[in-house]
Formats: sequence, structure tokens, C-alpha cells
Amino acid sequence: MGLFSADAKNAGSSETKKYHSDFKQLLVDGEIIEAGFVVARDTLLFTNKRLILVDIQGISGRQIEYLSIPYGKITKFSVQTGESFDLNAELKIWIGSDAIPFEKKFNKDLNIYEVQKVLASHVLK
Repeated sequence: MGLFSADAKNAGSSETKKYHSDFKQLLVDGEIIEAGFVVARDTLLFTNKRLILVDIQGISGRQIEYLSIPYGKITKFSVQTGESFDLNAELKIWIGSDAIPFEKKFNKDLNIYEVQKVLASHVLK
């Protein structure tokens, strides 16, 4: 579980190429995956155009939902970290005029601050 990044020095990494290969059917012309985070069975993909949430559903994992969120539609977001005995963290993203945010829980294996940093770099342009 972790982060892959396609910054200038990692643009050709095998990990990044694998994710581009795995999710190429989701990408439009000129779109590249810049960073991604694997959370349990799900994946958050940060491209140069949008955030794609890959939600694996069901016991077999054969049903997959792809939620595409243009960065310009994200109105606010928050990060909540766990206490010392509860190392889980949570990311909330408000989309458009929706009053209820999209929520994603993270375990201690993923640095929520890294996720927040990538999200902020796209939303706060």
C-alpha cells in the first residue's frame, strides 16, 4: 500500500508505467497519471486533469466503480488524523454544491499528509 509518483525524476518508472497500462482506458488524450495511492483494494489516481477514484466492490472484486472528479469541482477538502492509539486517518472531499462529502478512510500504512499534499497541489492552483 503506498504511493507512486510520476514527477520529473520518476516519469519513466516501471510502477508509473504499470498504472498507466492498467488504467489507460480511463485516460483521455494528453492525460497522464502524476501520482496514485493504493488504499486496501481501492486506488486514488491523480492525473494532470482530474482525480479518479477506483472503487473495487463485492467479494470477487469484479465490479469496479470509477469516479472522476475534475479538480475545478472540488470546493474544499479536509484531513483528519487518528489519535496515538488509533492510527487511522480520513480524507473528505466536497464536490460542487454537494453538502455531503466523499469520504475515504486510510490506515497507518499510508501517509495521509502525502495524499493531502498532492490534492492541494492540484486544487489550490
